Amino acid sequence: MKTINQNSIKYKLTSTTKTIFDSITLYQIQALKDFSNVKKGDLGGWVQNEKNLSQNNNCWVWGNALVWGNALVYGNARVSDNAWVWGDARVYGNAQVYGNARVYGNAQVWGDARVSDNAWVWGDAQVWGNAQVSDNAWVWGDARVYGDAQVYGNAQVWGDARVYGDARVYGNAQVGLIEIDFNLEGNINEIFKAILQKNNLPMLLGIHPDLDKIIHYKFSH
Repeated sequence: MKTINQNSIKYKLTSTTKTIFDSITLYQIQALKDFSNVKKGDLGGWVQNEKNLSQNNNCWVWGNALVWGNALVYGNARVSDNAWVWGDARVYGNAQVYGNARVYGNAQVWGDARVSDNAWVWGDAQVWGNAQVSDNAWVWGDARVYGDAQVYGNAQVWGDARVYGDARVYGNAQVGLIEIDFNLEGNINEIFKAILQKNNLPMLLGIHPDLDKIIHYKFSH
């Protein structure tokens, strides 16, 4: 039978709980020893179970931050303030997710990346290196943001887009690459929905204001 080295355990789940979405119980964590800038006895944020936060290295969940589902925070990563991480998301390395940021789905944030403010990263998107996603920006689908790139303001990066190096995407800019199968049949709404599904995009009209016009043009000419 495998035994657990008690010296390697850095936190515990306390008896203090909160319920979200009427069915998910989260537990506040408490440090059992000093590490990094966490002191023994410090209360941290909230996790669903110990699978959400590694007992190794200096990773931590602070404040009112929530981590649940199959999401995992590990390495020296930090999730703090009112940030949420859930689904199958991964936050690791020296990455930080804070403010009111949201990271979910199969998204990954790693390296020295920062996701902050009201930014959302989801789907199969990845943010790494020294990249920053902030303000009200969205990064989703299979998008990649890395290097010293920054996405901020109300910008959106999606589909198979790559933003890297010293690139800046901001304001109301949208950067996205999608795959369109012109063998699709049906009315414009059915085709539009099929394209969103194929590209792992949320079922929201207005993602690209001209997409329906583009499709209509292609199928009419």
